[in-house]
Amino acid sequence: MRRCSFSFLKYAIRHKKAAGIMNLTQAFLPLAMLSCSAVHLMAADPTTFPLAGADESTPSLSHYFSWIDNTNEGSTEGQTLANLGFFKWLHDEYGMNLDIYAFDAGAIDAPDYYGSIHSDRFKKNFPRGLGPIAETAKSFGCRLGFWLGPDGFGNTPEEEKARTDMLVSLCRDYHARLFKVDAVCGQLRTEKQDTFVRMLKECRKYSPDLIVVNHRLNLGSGLPYVTTKLWGGEAYIDFWRANGHCATHNRVCALEIGIPIDYDNGNKKRLLEDHGVCLSSCLDYWEDDLVLQALQRNLILAPQLYGSPWFLRDDEFPKLARIYNLTRRYRDILVNALFLPDQIYGSNAVSRGDSKTRVVTLVNTTWNPVTRTVTLDEGLGLGAEGNYEVRRLHPSEEMLGSFKKGSSFEVVIPAFRSYALLISSAPSRELRVSGCSYEVVRDVPGKPALIKLLGMPGTTATIQVPAQPRIFTKATLDGKPAAELLQGKSKKISFPGKALKQPWHRKLNDLTPVDVPADAEALYEATCFSANNNAVEIRSKLRSGPSVIPQVKAARDAFFSQELITERGLWDRFLFDNDPTTYFRVMNGPIWGGALRIDMGAPTRLDKLTFRNVDDHFKPQEIQVSLDLKTWLTVPATFQPETPAQVSVLARSNSIKKEMKTLSVHQMTVELPKDIREIRYVRIPGKAEAIAEVIGSNKGVILDRSAWRASNLFADYRKAPAQKAWSGSFTLTEAAKGSYLVVPCLGKHGRDGAYAALRIAGKPLGSPRRAIDYPVNPWDIGNHRSNTGLSYFFPVTDDMIGKPIDALVLQFTSEEEPKITLGEMTAQVWLTAYPIPYESKEMVLAE
Repeated sequence: MRRCSFSFLKYAIRHKKAAGIMNLTQAFLPLAMLSCSAVHLMAADPTTFPLAGADESTPSLSHYFSWIDNTNEGSTEGQTLANLGFFKWLHDEYGMNLDIYAFDAGAIDAPDYYGSIHSDRFKKNFPRGLGPIAETAKSFGCRLGFWLGPDGFGNTPEEEKARTDMLVSLCRDYHARLFKVDAVCGQLRTEKQDTFVRMLKECRKYSPDLIVVNHRLNLGSGLPYVTTKLWGGEAYIDFWRANGHCATHNRVCALEIGIPIDYDNGNKKRLLEDHGVCLSSCLDYWEDDLVLQALQRNLILAPQLYGSPWFLRDDEFPKLARIYNLTRRYRDILVNALFLPDQIYGSNAVSRGDSKTRVVTLVNTTWNPVTRTVTLDEGLGLGAEGNYEVRRLHPSEEMLGSFKKGSSFEVVIPAFRSYALLISSAPSRELRVSGCSYEVVRDVPGKPALIKLLGMPGTTATIQVPAQPRIFTKATLDGKPAAELLQGKSKKISFPGKALKQPWHRKLNDLTPVDVPADAEALYEATCFSANNNAVEIRSKLRSGPSVIPQVKAARDAFFSQELITERGLWDRFLFDNDPTTYFRVMNGPIWGGALRIDMGAPTRLDKLTFRNVDDHFKPQEIQVSLDLKTWLTVPATFQPETPAQVSVLARSNSIKKEMKTLSVHQMTVELPKDIREIRYVRIPGKAEAIAEVIGSNKGVILDRSAWRASNLFADYRKAPAQKAWSGSFTLTEAAKGSYLVVPCLGKHGRDGAYAALRIAGKPLGSPRRAIDYPVNPWDIGNHRSNTGLSYFFPVTDDMIGKPIDALVLQFTSEEEPKITLGEMTAQVWLTAYPIPYESKEMVLAE
């Protein structure tokens, strides 16, 4: 028996015009368990819904679309089912609801291509059609969406009917909830506007709540039938959206987007699409981004994700579900918003809710924490008299107290973070703990509630468990019985670790101009060898580490099993995988001609390096090797024919077709002198466009290369040596968990013109990450390369504590025009941490 989600039924009732119908809501609740065929008869009345499927008062719909998880070539049944399995796991484990799972470009239509679910191409990718996918989505209350071109109606009545029938079938047979129509596929012909309208009217006979998203299209008479248009640009961090200034992380650009305004009446608009939050690149601080997308802007599609959310760490999925769950719980009142005055609350502060309950979002995009005074009055939209319970929802959760209407309290917003408050005089709907910060890990009826209690290392807290919205009979704390907490008693807890003597976030030093140091080349090379030019999706995988969750592993495996991952040659592992058919390739513009660098991970004894299937354009006469980045030895290279002498590689793949090209290849061999005992680093100037394998051997035995790494886009130092330098010294006496140093390069430094490194007890240490991120060989498009505001990040390790540290910035002549005046930038060094360096204890409450 087909089931229909309760939210769909409630939505239909909510939009009935007659006031008396609204009073029947409770009476209709049992209908949530009826077959969808029974409910569908009521929902199919198009007068129940606005002309465009939604209006400004329609509660938000949670949405995922597959762009960047697949590119224009599209997804497959296997990949889609793996992705849906991930969202079903979040639903079953954490109660997270996803309203819409949308196929993006390539599934049906693609750039400059109109397809069909009846085509051979579609059947190859989805051999069982859409049925199994729609059924899987329905199993956890989700419906499908589809990326489409606006036209495709052909030039004959038969072609027009075929296209219309196919689109209508998506709603009739699969209950589609969303169409995304995109100018990437072309514009809608003027003479087909009426056809477009007729098609949507027919679709809405079966899906009257159909959301239609307009991406850059002139739809003419079709506009009244379209729900949203694109606002704010795409969200692929450091590609379509990137910081315009220095910061402690890459996603500060997302904190500064703001809120769309209807300038005709000054109200905030919701029938827009902000393109959501992309979880493919630069993942740190993703939660700040999503909190604002869901709770601050709260457009019709919120929370909205795209990319590969399965790239997050296992410990981050509860937070993802929590943001979704909070948005759903309050979505009926989040549609009402008030701007808050900048001079009191800072820029882009918003209060959403009704007279009893408000969700307030604030932002701090400065280097230091800021304090804001919040007043519980009509200025926030509060109308009811009496006491208001105030809790912080993000970052972390905390009961801040109970305050009378009209009173004020202060909140502190950490540097470069978003902040959310829940203020309510209504009975609490959230799990809560008083006395310390906490995170609600799981709050699902029928399952034990999991709450992570948080405190700074070496501190104590006295906690209580107030009355909860669920009835609990058992409590444990770190696995030990804690029944007294359910009896209204308090309990003192201690958090492990050594108490910090200084703030975990603080400025350490200003860097001052100095002469270019003698070890400038070693410092530059330290950062080049610490970084990589892999696609950011590879960086995300390495950032989060392995997962123990089967559904997460399956979705990740589905992504990395795409043929295009290897065909585009965007991962340095392809050099060391014992497969001569996979290549590490230059798929972006190398800086000053580039150089191939190989880091063996540790001092290594070897006597021979063999480079297999090397593009014939790359024939260096010598390579350089080093043990310590300071002393380099030049070694000649020799060349031999490769068998076969020509190979076919991907030239271009931007839509449904691949273009291949033929490469002539050779083998390159380097014999190391016998007096070289060990090396670690290899550097070969020039553009290494395509290389299949790099093999190291010693006395005929091939070495283990599992720890070897490579890059191919950074400049050879000798092409553009450092011209200016800045330095500052300090010593760390302590560092909190998750600490890292930030070296911001303030001002214009030129594209690829500033690099930072550390000198620790005289040894160079490079920066593995920065904002804006290092150049990549891209999965989709090349990343942004700024001429101003780069910030370099250095994880703090135990062996750095107590040692003298020099932070240095080197400035180089930029390859790009216009040239800038060297030496006019400045630099600093800061200490910070991500996430906030809490220690934790786990509390379990059972029913």
